[in-house]
Amino acid sequence: MSRSSSGFVAGLTAAALAVVGFLAYQASASAPDDLNARPDKSPTSPTKSPKDKGDSLALPAQSGTGKRVVYSLDQDRVWLVGESGKAKRTYKVTPSTVDPAPGQYKVTSRSGQVTGSDGVQIEHVVRFAAVDGIAVGFSAALNGSTEKPDPGRKTGGIRSSREDGNAMWDFAIIETKVVVVK
Repeated sequence: MSRSSSGFVAGLTAAALAVVGFLAYQASASAPDDLNARPDKSPTSPTKSPKDKGDSLALPAQSGTGKRVVYSLDQDRVWLVGESGKAKRTYKVTPSTVDPAPGQYKVTSRSGQVTGSDGVQIEHVVRFAAVDGIAVGFSAALNGSTEKPDPGRKTGGIRSSREDGNAMWDFAIIETKVVVVK
């Protein structure tokens, strides 16, 4: 093999390793926080976040049928409801300063990571409504905070813990029904 051929092969090898390294970095940056998390023992059995122990999985009246996300404005609570009509998970959320009207919506867009309207870095954004030009959706702050938003600012982010945000992200794909109740 000539000297120029071996240099060419070395160059291709270095380029291939750089590409593989970059792809590995991207994969690790988008991987869930805990790859060792165990799935529920029974996919149809209701589950709760640890902080919600003692809270009921009972769905609010008039919350629809089939697979859906139910968001209660009065309870600041979300239910992820399976095809069977039974809640698979429920958790408390920190409401935005702008509330959508009660009614039925669909998930219209999703974003992996963005900056929220309050300037906080957020992930797993699941948007389903707009009120006076402000997008309304579920999200989790990258720093894990669920602080109440500044009441003087109009924001549409309904915040949850990162764990609950991961569950929402996995559950609520585009066109998933979202039912907002009082």
